[in-house]
Amino acid sequence: QRQLVESGGGLVQPGGSLRLSCAASGFILVYHSVGWFRQVPGKDREELACISGDRTTSYSASAQGRFTISRDYADTTVYLQMNSLKPDDTAVYYCAAYEHHVVRNSCVLSSHNYNAWGRGTQVTVSS
Repeated sequence: QRQLVESGGGLVQPGGSLRLSCAASGFILVYHSVGWFRQVPGKDREELACISGDRTTSYSASAQGRFTISRDYADTTVYLQMNSLKPDDTAVYYCAAYEHHVVRNSCVLSSHNYNAWGRGTQVTVSS
């Protein structure tokens, strides 16, 4: 059974850092793009970053410079390192994947492309 499970969320002070993990079981990640997204209740889901099969990355303007997406070399987990966190970063963070059947050298940030989603992890940035 294919499953994406996020972890690493929690409460952090402004200016702090968190590393989120997305554990992928049942996926061959080199044949998938994996993205990180977030959502605040009552607002649209926001795209943050994605990583392609060959580890090419892409970032939204809000994530560029503060967030880093990566994938381990066991190809089982995708990470989102978040630095210089702000209260506006408070949200539920989700990872998602979509399959290409080949190793792609680019990924698309649009959430509409992704068809496998985790259940999310809460990140709260507050003093």
